[in-house]
Amino acid sequence: MDHPQPRFSETEIAQLSRRINRPVVLVGMMGVGKSSVGKRLGAMLHWPFVDADDEIEASARMTIPEIFSTFGEDYFRDGERRVIARLLSDDKRKRTVIATGGGAFCNEATRALILDRALAVWLDSDVDTLVERTARKDNRPLLRDGNPREILARLRDEREPHYSHAPVHVVSANGPHTQTVNRVLQGISQWL
Repeated sequence: MDHPQPRFSETEIAQLSRRINRPVVLVGMMGVGKSSVGKRLGAMLHWPFVDADDEIEASARMTIPEIFSTFGEDYFRDGERRVIARLLSDDKRKRTVIATGGGAFCNEATRALILDRALAVWLDSDVDTLVERTARKDNRPLLRDGNPREILARLRDEREPHYSHAPVHVVSANGPHTQTVNRVLQGISQWL
């Protein structure tokens, strides 16, 4: 049974925020809640939040589905790596929470960059939760050609070895994202 973690006070969060000397990068499957958790985590730490997918779309002046359909996944992954490298090399973003796309951390060069310059937090979830959450939006290019449950289960199995390189591993279960944010704070505190 999952026991609730003690909640952090404002003072404890402020102390934790001062101890983190690098960006916090959230990695994990699509639908796990990286953007939702990232926004809340950034607000609690009083750090800016950046969604790498938004930055990719702004740089390309295209949506991610348009990039995939026009140029393919390899082109997208190369652009994703370049955008994440830019985000991580900006000294003004040293204290930033960054959400990445589901496949970003599976790219060897992107993963090495994140592990070298940031604190990677793997948000993990079961397939049922991923299916339920990804069904809310129709902007997932990898889920368009087949059964979403089968695709998510396969991708989760394929990507788990890559995600396991992240030093902090947190389960994002059904329920309020604030519970997951609290688990992330706990994981970061233990890592430090």
